[in-house]
Amino acid sequence: MRYAIDAPTLLLIAMGEITLHPSHTLVAPNRVLPDLLGILLTEVRSGERAEKDALTLHTRATETKIRLLGNRVSRRSAWNLAREHDWPDLRLAEYLAVAKLQADALATADGELIRAAGSLVTVVEPATLSQP
Repeated sequence: MRYAIDAPTLLLIAMGEITLHPSHTLVAPNRVLPDLLGILLTEVRSGERAEKDALTLHTRATETKIRLLGNRVSRRSAWNLAREHDWPDLRLAEYLAVAKLQADALATADGELIRAAGSLVTVVEPATLSQP
């Protein structure tokens, strides 16, 4: 199956908490890596994670095989979703647009993203990525 993922799910993969089953492929919007860096920076600033560890995790994340999308069609779809749902920005819309256009389901544990997904896309727990 093809799964769309968000930055927290990518972090779980980079940390080794989730091992991607070989039958699955991953897609995400281009913003997933900057979003991941934002999470890591917040953790470093709060003292939750050492900077060296954060940068190692970022490297692992960039080595994860993900089809990153940011083409005209996905951007327009994100724009339309944000306008339709009156969202203040495109963050949620970009993840949902990629999931809707290119994936069988969205793997996330982000409550805000799950609520926004509503009936737009199928949502699964990140642990699903480890299962056949």
